[in-house]
Amino acid sequence: MEKRQIWMRVLAISGLVLMALGVLDPLEGSIVILGGAGLAFVGAHIGGSRHKPLLLRALVLILVGVAIMFGFTAMGGLGGETGRSMWWALALLPYPAGWIMGIVGSVMRLVEIRNPSPA
Repeated sequence: MEKRQIWMRVLAISGLVLMALGVLDPLEGSIVILGGAGLAFVGAHIGGSRHKPLLLRALVLILVGVAIMFGFTAMGGLGGETGRSMWWALALLPYPAGWIMGIVGSVMRLVEIRNPSPA
C-alpha cells in the first residue's frame, strides 16, 4: 500500500472519530468536530473522492454554525435575561446539519476506500 493510500485512510478515520467524539460536548467539542470535518475533507481531497463536495459543504456549515455559536456565547447567550429570544437558536442549525453531513460523508468515504470502483 502506498503512502498516499495510507494517509487517505488515516485522515478519513481520524476525521470520523473526531466528529463522533466532539458530540459528547457540543460547545466545547465544536473545535474537535470542526477539526474532524477538516481532516475528513483533506483526506477526500487527497484521494480525489467523489464525496469531496459533500465533505466541503459539511465543513463550511460546521464552520458557520460554530462561529455563530461562539458569537452568541460572547454576547451572553440566548434567552433568560439576555433580551434575546430562544428563537435565535435557529441560527445555529448549520452546525448540526453540517455535523450530520460530515458523518454521512465520512462513512461514505470509508466505504469508497474499502470498495474502490473499477476505473
